[in-house]
Amino acid sequence: MLKKSALILGIETSCDETALALIEGEKILANITLSQAKIHEQYGGVFPMLAKREHAKNLLPIFEKILEESKLKIPNSQFLISNKVEEKVRKILERESELLEQFLEFVPTIEKPPIDAIAITEGPGLEPALWVGINFAEALATVWHIPVIPINHMEGHIVSALLCRKVPSSKFQVPNKFQITKIEFPAIALLISGGHTELVLLKNWFDYKIIGATKDDAAGEAFDKTARILGLPYPGGPQISALAESARKTESYQLKAKSYSLPRPMLKSSDLNFSFSGLKTAVLYLVKKLGALSADDKKTIAREFEDAVTEVLVVKTKKALAQFGARTLIIGGGVSANKNIRGAFEKLAADNGFKLFISTYELATDNALMIAFAGLLRLRANKTRTGKKIMARGNLKIS
Repeated sequence: MLKKSALILGIETSCDETALALIEGEKILANITLSQAKIHEQYGGVFPMLAKREHAKNLLPIFEKILEESKLKIPNSQFLISNKVEEKVRKILERESELLEQFLEFVPTIEKPPIDAIAITEGPGLEPALWVGINFAEALATVWHIPVIPINHMEGHIVSALLCRKVPSSKFQVPNKFQITKIEFPAIALLISGGHTELVLLKNWFDYKIIGATKDDAAGEAFDKTARILGLPYPGGPQISALAESARKTESYQLKAKSYSLPRPMLKSSDLNFSFSGLKTAVLYLVKKLGALSADDKKTIAREFEDAVTEVLVVKTKKALAQFGARTLIIGGGVSANKNIRGAFEKLAADNGFKLFISTYELATDNALMIAFAGLLRLRANKTRTGKKIMARGNLKIS
């Protein structure tokens, strides 16, 4: 049985961030995220096999830095792995020759750190990228004889919204300590990212049910596709938001936006599902109709698009809260960093008197800290599912 204040290594490689974090109970020892956004910019989106290669190249150097920051990198030339263990490692990493070479050059040269478990993202995400992180975790676990805890990426985003930094009450307390906020059930989670837009009912911890999901494009995907239509660089979400914010600061844009009215897909449907493909298509038709776009046109369209997405998200989520009698709303995922969306939900919470938990800007995007803390949460509840072979599951559901 693992101790509840365990030292947990979190690993996240579901898309284009290579991320590792090390926590000891609720204390953060190290946390590093390396984004590949600049590398994928030329493709207008994430190229899976390139993401896989970058993860394989960067995992070991980041891991070494994580150990250095946490003061757990202790050289020891006496520590050698047996031929049998090395053969197992070679088999696990046989498709990652560069990572295998780095692994065998580094891991046998240090003392085993007192890591109790490894929390790894098993899905959803890009399967080639997921496999690199999983195999790296399995190789470490094989050498050090420690368990691996598979984590659902979307559960990680829920946990990230509930992470609250503890404020030191004296100069002797450590400032980098977090706690997972206790919440009232039932709760509703809105998970919005590049690949997901879904409403999840939390009856209790680990008792999840998807009650609404996108029928086509996710919100983040729609942001990126709309940005491409407007000729904006990848990643498109922040570009759209910046233009929309600029438009809101000028009254003339607010008047002009009325002539650029975009649809609010499925706003009045009887269910809790979403659809953003039609909204993106509406932008495409509008742009074709307008012809060459001025800077003002782009700002106005960006504002109307962002307003449309925000309105749909707010109306559907409000409906979910009422339908299930929930007084707690959790919002996580990369799109939760959008200023307009955050502001709309903060107003909704203030007007309706429910508790809102939303990821900080730092934790909204993919990171390993949320995976490590999800592992800690499962560890404390004895819901770790260790000992079974972990598979990359690109379409893994949270319920």
